[in-house]
Amino acid sequence: MYVFVWRGIVKKLLVIIFGLLLSVAPAHAQQAPDFTLRNLENKEVTLSDLKGKVVLVNFWATWCGPCQVEMPHLQRLQDEYGKDGFVVLAISVDEARTASRVKPHIKSKGFKFEVLLDTSTEVVSQYNPQKTLPYSVLLDRKGSIKWRHSGYSPGDEVELGKQVRQLLTQP
Repeated sequence: MYVFVWRGIVKKLLVIIFGLLLSVAPAHAQQAPDFTLRNLENKEVTLSDLKGKVVLVNFWATWCGPCQVEMPHLQRLQDEYGKDGFVVLAISVDEARTASRVKPHIKSKGFKFEVLLDTSTEVVSQYNPQKTLPYSVLLDRKGSIKWRHSGYSPGDEVELGKQVRQLLTQP
């Protein structure tokens, strides 16, 4: 009986480790699924319109604590590299009944990056079926996924900054 228990534990640990490795491993030339979502001014924003820029697609929610800790770092990256062709698309996955909190939250924090609403969670499901938050996908200028990251821990912004700088140096 103990053998079966240990096998189950080992199997679960392997699944967790493999999942973590995939979440931080670079993606190789996978084209990002295109989408159109509305921003906080109710205007449509389409991902493919941003080709030629390095784009960070970041999924978050107002109720997500790690998301709130990560967002000031995203603003700093936008401030530092926006002039070089870097864009943050912060996609809120707050559902329809809590989506009204998004705009006041963003304004109160002074964030200036583009915020989109995915109240139906269709877009997050394409990029991150487990819907782990926060979840980031970094795209090169051609719209290919070059880096993915799930969750947030202090220091993650250092690696993200490195990835952004590297992509900005590429044509």
